[in-house]
Amino acid sequence: MSKGFGKDFLWGAATSAYQVEGAAQEDGKGLSQQDVLSRQSPFGDTSMASDHYHRFREDVKLMQELGLKAYRFSISWPRIFPDGRGEPNPQGVKFYHELIDCLCECGITPIVTMYHYDLPWALVQEYGGWLDRRVCADFARYAAFLAREYGDKVKYFITVNEQNIIYRMWTRKNYIPEQLQHDEKLRWQMNHHYTMAHALACREVRQVRPEVKLGGVPAVEPAYPLTCSPADCMAAANANLMRNYFFIDPYMKGSYPVQGLSYLEDAGLLFQMEPGDEGLMKEGISDFLAVNYYRSVCARACDKKEIRQDQELNLYGVKGSQKVFETVPGMYALCKNPELKTTDWDWPMDPDGLVYALTDLYERYGKPMMIAENGLGARDVLTEDGAVHDAYRIEFLRDHLNALERAVDLGVDLFAYCTWSFLDLMSTSNGYAKRYGLIYVNREDKDLKDLARVKKDSFYWYQNVIASNGRER
Repeated sequence: MSKGFGKDFLWGAATSAYQVEGAAQEDGKGLSQQDVLSRQSPFGDTSMASDHYHRFREDVKLMQELGLKAYRFSISWPRIFPDGRGEPNPQGVKFYHELIDCLCECGITPIVTMYHYDLPWALVQEYGGWLDRRVCADFARYAAFLAREYGDKVKYFITVNEQNIIYRMWTRKNYIPEQLQHDEKLRWQMNHHYTMAHALACREVRQVRPEVKLGGVPAVEPAYPLTCSPADCMAAANANLMRNYFFIDPYMKGSYPVQGLSYLEDAGLLFQMEPGDEGLMKEGISDFLAVNYYRSVCARACDKKEIRQDQELNLYGVKGSQKVFETVPGMYALCKNPELKTTDWDWPMDPDGLVYALTDLYERYGKPMMIAENGLGARDVLTEDGAVHDAYRIEFLRDHLNALERAVDLGVDLFAYCTWSFLDLMSTSNGYAKRYGLIYVNREDKDLKDLARVKKDSFYWYQNVIASNGRER
């Protein structure tokens, strides 16, 4: 018999600031690098997004109606510090107090992400942002401020969202000057700055609020071998190492995996570490591990003569349009998994991979875990009678909750699950064509319409899941 989910399990949903808030330059907020990057995209910009900044009370009431036990959201760094440091913006500080208070009044646990890609543009202009080591100290000061200001009401803080995705998509998640975009060693150096920012933030926050719980959140994509050949199995192991463990070990062990460092040294890509970094990383070990899970990957062997490729994003949601898969010569090449169906955006749908990932990571680190994001991006349609029938999303989420329960039965200490996303938001690479929400936001990329909130069928399904503590799904 299944153990089921504990009585205090946190059923939640998630968003991020720049994707939902809008008000990109209102009430003293400074520009972020995502505000600037979005203006270069064909999908519209962050100036309005889903207008959560002005409608948060309406949205929280919908969360209460849904029955949410937790809401994971991010705080916009430039809304708090328009210049990245210095004097805080009173209106920005007040906004997040009001949001957190509103959540608490409705019995919803706030889970706060400190950084979800929106670095203050002022720091990019000053010293290049994450390309410069100075950003680590600025982030740590910002993190300590959040802990002092909100830590009496927030128990769980997440430092950096998806550091491994930031590395892999570094020109989409950071502003990188064109002349530097092919500097692979600089890319790894930037990643180390993120690692040290996490470690420094953990140290500073614990001095201010030792009672709060801290963790990072990688996007975990377990890698399977294409065949059972030893070479493909080694390629899958390499993919797991360099796509997952290399980014998670510093959070959970306070060190990089030795094999990964050896690969980077042999390839001439080893980044610079300063004296004392290893000690700081040990101070930054997380209290819990949050995981974003959407898909698995498949890997085959490749030799050193193959051409390096970064994985090309499927921007338009056309089945079969993904032609380029990540290739790291001599280590692994990703490829299509012939055993799995895919979404409209060619992402493999693999609930079993969630069991694989959670059990593997829990055995490796032994810390409490949460699912910080899990969801399906699709082309939802608002019908003439004002409904959204997203049975495909319900099926996807049901399959993943079944997998979640199997992982719990196998001994994984899991305390929260957050679906991505609470309401439709501006997908970083796909705009509003790719919708994830339980609530439909009535707008398109270029047509704001009325931004009305429409509860999808999946909203009512998840409402029942929460009410039954996961027994009915």
